[in-house]
Amino acid sequence: MKAILLLVGCSALGWSIPAQPPVPEQTVYVPNAVDEKALAPTPTAALALKERGLGDDIKSVASGVESKLSGFVESGILNFPNGFPTGTAVEKSLGVSSKDLDAQPTQVMNLPSYGNWTNNGWSLRIHGNVYKLPNVSQSKIDDLANVFLVGTSVKDLSETEQAQARNVTRSIFVVQQGNKNVTMNLVNNAAVRSNATGGAVNAKGGSQTIHMPYNTTVEGDYDAFVQLQNTTGPDGGHMTAGNETSQIQTLNVYTEGANSGNATAYLVPPTGVTVISDIDDILRITKIYQPKEGILNTFARPFTPWMNMPEIYANWSASIQNMHFHYLTTTPEQATRNYMDFIYKTYPLGSFDTRPLNFSDVKATLKIRRFLLDKIFQTFPKRKFILVADTSNSDVMTAYPALYHDYPGQVACILLRNTSSTDPEDKFPYNTSGFKGIPQENYMFFKVPNDLTRLDVSNGHCLNGTIPQNVTFGQQGLPLGLGDKGSSAGQIGAPDAAVMLIPLIAAVISTKLF
Repeated sequence: MKAILLLVGCSALGWSIPAQPPVPEQTVYVPNAVDEKALAPTPTAALALKERGLGDDIKSVASGVESKLSGFVESGILNFPNGFPTGTAVEKSLGVSSKDLDAQPTQVMNLPSYGNWTNNGWSLRIHGNVYKLPNVSQSKIDDLANVFLVGTSVKDLSETEQAQARNVTRSIFVVQQGNKNVTMNLVNNAAVRSNATGGAVNAKGGSQTIHMPYNTTVEGDYDAFVQLQNTTGPDGGHMTAGNETSQIQTLNVYTEGANSGNATAYLVPPTGVTVISDIDDILRITKIYQPKEGILNTFARPFTPWMNMPEIYANWSASIQNMHFHYLTTTPEQATRNYMDFIYKTYPLGSFDTRPLNFSDVKATLKIRRFLLDKIFQTFPKRKFILVADTSNSDVMTAYPALYHDYPGQVACILLRNTSSTDPEDKFPYNTSGFKGIPQENYMFFKVPNDLTRLDVSNGHCLNGTIPQNVTFGQQGLPLGLGDKGSSAGQIGAPDAAVMLIPLIAAVISTKLF
């Protein structure tokens, strides 16, 4: 979501990213480009986490909520996941014994991944999480869910909403399985829908077994690029070399020894166009800027597309050959099943990124989006990128324009829905200063999906001349017009009252949790 499942304020579990194996020469991604140690919780904090019970964990998360609302304004999220129990802390909090947990099957969240062409052939990123789902009573799950349902409770929801709230809650309180071997079976049997992913085709070869080069981290994570062998397919076919095709090829990835953990991999050629898309309030209705609504829309209500945005993506997929779609949400992995289910039923197929567990505090959360964006940009240094999101996400407002400057020639378009122009409930300010110096034809703030029709995005022509911009470069939507003074903010000017809204949100949440 906007940075997390708004879910419990928007976020819950994530993962640390293990060390990566050596990668071929053309794989530009440098695993150590980010200091992951600096982003991980301190040993003291981790120790304190293990010693606390569930009640303490949740109250500690909510305590100081007023100060944490500044992080909400900065990152577009509520930071409820800070301090959430993991591993043995979950067992202790839920009263689950090791013996009971041992009896539960191992489960895997395997994310749809991307692969790139290198001097040594196809290299595929495989990433996900290994965990167990404790056997917990429904009443206990309802108690946990009620903590996050601002202004309501499980018993007041419809049957469908109750089921979703319980499923999401169970997905949060899982026990990650560290130091586990992970083996994947790749099979060329992906069912590619017509016009679903820029003309992607099922690979004609490449079936093989991959033993991940590292055991899972303490948080159950696995994340590595692995070299693929070009094995012969059923009819003697092979995967096509990336320098001989412009088509995306697909393989299915099955986790060995687990009924879960199946995903599709996308082998993406070195050149072409990739759409990197946020999800909340751009592909679906979330209203992350209204905490109560955002939580309910993520936690309990069925995911609903934002207006006719599916038509826009479907048109891009059908009309722009070899377009790669990559969906990036900073929602933690376990909470993303609903996200992926919604995306693949509503939008073109594509790869997926979520938030790792070691990005657990406010400072780290603000870095995770850029970390994941750098990874895909550096993996595909010759591809063009179309970046899509909305203005209520502050880390997007910083990261997207920075990428234009940091990767010259790679950002073709930045397309941002201005939520404050169409939704009067969005009172939070945002900053447009990063767009100063970027040619106007390379970015557009828009109101409704139809504003994106007839754009030549593949060639970097991203401005609909009928949509007024009048962009001023600075803080927008401050109370009493501060930040907009002396300019014609036009579409970009946001409603005010953000500062006045903060104490109100804090009061609502504090009342609910204490």
